Amino acid sequence: MQKDLVLEWRQKYAFNGMLLYVGSVVFVCYLSFGLRSNVLVVPVWNAVLWIILLFTSVNAIAKSFMQENRGRLLYFYSIVSPQGVILAKIVYNTLLMLVLALMCFLFYALVLGNPVQDVPMFLLSLLLGAIGFSTSLTMISGIASKAANSSTLMAVLSFPVIVPMLLMLIKMSKNALDGLDRSLSLDELLTLLAINMIVVTVSYILFPYLWRS
Repeated sequence: MQKDLVLEWRQKYAFNGMLLYVGSVVFVCYLSFGLRSNVLVVPVWNAVLWIILLFTSVNAIAKSFMQENRGRLLYFYSIVSPQGVILAKIVYNTLLMLVLALMCFLFYALVLGNPVQDVPMFLLSLLLGAIGFSTSLTMISGIASKAANSSTLMAVLSFPVIVPMLLMLIKMSKNALDGLDRSLSLDELLTLLAINMIVVTVSYILFPYLWRS
C-alpha cells in the first residue's frame, strides 16, 4: 500500500487523469441531455452516474498489476506473502475508488442537480459500489496481467462479475433517490455485502496459486 501511495503521490498523472475523465464525461452529459430545460429524469440520472463510476473504476484499477514489471513482481515474491499483496492492492484500490466516487458524485450533483432524498443511504451505496468494484476488478486485473492482451481480457472477465453487482447498486441507489423506506433496500444491501465478502475470500484463497505462476 505504501509503495502504491508513494508512486501515486509522485506521479499524480493517474489520479489527475481519472479526475479529468470524470469531469469531461459529466460536462458532456450536461451538454447532451439539455439540462438547461431540466429534462433529465431521476432513473436516467442514476443510471448515467453508475455508468461513469463503472468506467472510472475499470480505468483506475486496471493498472493494479499491469503496471508492475516482472522484475518488481519477482522482488515482491521474495519479500512478501501473496495474501499480503492482494489484500494491499484491494485496500488501496478501495480507497482510490472511494475518493473518485465521492468526487464524481459531488461534481455530478453540482452540474446536473441533486435529486437524492436519502443522502446517507445513497452514500452507503457508493461505498458498497467502491468496495465491490475494487475487490472484483483487482483480482481480475491480476488474472488478466498474466495474458498478452490484458486490457481486452479484463473487460471480458469483469463483465459477468460486475453486471449483477451493478444491478443491485442501481436498485439500491434508486430507492435512496426516491426517499423510500430503508428496509426496502435491505435485500440489495445484504446481497452486496455477501458478494464483497465472497470476492475477498476467493481472492485471498486463490491468489497464491496465481502468484506462483
